[in-house]
Amino acid sequence: MPPRWPRQPDRKTDPAFRRLDDRMNFAVHVAFFAACNSGIWFVSQFQQAEWTWPIWVTGGWGGILLLHLIYIVAIADYSRKSDG
Repeated sequence: MPPRWPRQPDRKTDPAFRRLDDRMNFAVHVAFFAACNSGIWFVSQFQQAEWTWPIWVTGGWGGILLLHLIYIVAIADYSRKSDG
């Protein structure tokens, strides 16, 4: 069941909605990262392959995920700005 918002959501003028939306996008990013990487590592282990690329994929994507987290926690500005 999707979350309900008490008013008409507007990303441009509603900082609380922007914050929630960014966090939900991050959660989707984490879920997709976990699903894809677990699949890659499962196939790698199942085939007993000597692949080196899963390390680079996991590390690179993990770094991007960390940057995404830093953005939503420390950089993003969710304050209400005046139009004047």
